[in-house]
Amino acid sequence: MKLLMLIVDEARKEELEIFLNRAGVVGYTEIPHAVGVGTTGPRLGSRAFPKTSAVIFTVVEAAAVDALVSDLKAHCEDCGEKLKAIVWGVEGVL
Repeated sequence: MKLLMLIVDEARKEELEIFLNRAGVVGYTEIPHAVGVGTTGPRLGSRAFPKTSAVIFTVVEAAAVDALVSDLKAHCEDCGEKLKAIVWGVEGVL
């Protein structure tokens, strides 16, 4: 199994949620209003830097990861949205 951490602009999270649902992802955990600084610039939820991100975690079968990440890349190219996807190995789920 693999853990996917997806970071997306807060304004686009619903679009990502719909994508995950259509891709057959049965569950996820979301951290809304995430703040930080990265390649897309500051996202601090402040007056000067009002944007924030959403962080979505989901665990999927290892065999499904490559296709899901490939589809995510294609989806992001179509909508022009920048999305970060980090994949970790999962040793077990309790």
